[in-house]
Amino acid sequence: LLSVCRSCLVKYLEENNTCPTCRIVIHQSHPLQYIGHDRTMQDIVYKLVPGLQEAEMKKQREFYHKLGMEVPGDIKGGETKTDENSNKETSEEKQEEDNDYHRSDEQVSICLECNSSKLRGLKRKWIRCSAQATVLHLKKFIAKKLNLSSFNELDILCNEEILGKDHTLKFVVVTRWRFKKAPLLLHYRPKMDLL
Repeated sequence: LLSVCRSCLVKYLEENNTCPTCRIVIHQSHPLQYIGHDRTMQDIVYKLVPGLQEAEMKKQREFYHKLGMEVPGDIKGGETKTDENSNKETSEEKQEEDNDYHRSDEQVSICLECNSSKLRGLKRKWIRCSAQATVLHLKKFIAKKLNLSSFNELDILCNEEILGKDHTLKFVVVTRWRFKKAPLLLHYRPKMDLL
């Protein structure tokens, strides 16, 4: 996985349609629409560099103000709020942020296939969830959808290898699905007791 400054990548993709390191074609005509934002890396950078996030937000506000546009994600009224309203809306923003349910995390697209005649397939086998979700989360999800009495009755496999319940989907993608296209293909089956 490659992390690159977005502005550098955008400049590069104005002239090219390939990955800057491996030279694989991203998209023939619209490569900018197929690059993802690495929120985890961004959070790490913001924590390591004091004041960077505030400086970035200030630059973003100035940019949109210069164009005469509202800043995306801003609550109506922008910075012209009174102190009383500002404090109220800040706490509301914090509450909304706390209820994000990992939607702003890096996302993973998954296809869940059943490879056993003893279990039925899911009605909706394509899901998208946080890269921080674990195999255990998927087991619980599948068990709930199939009305199983326990999620411990399931094995989840990638490339015919049983995955550990504590593996994150990010770990699975990096270690078992490297260089393959999305979605991540996972299979589930009844747990097999090994003697």
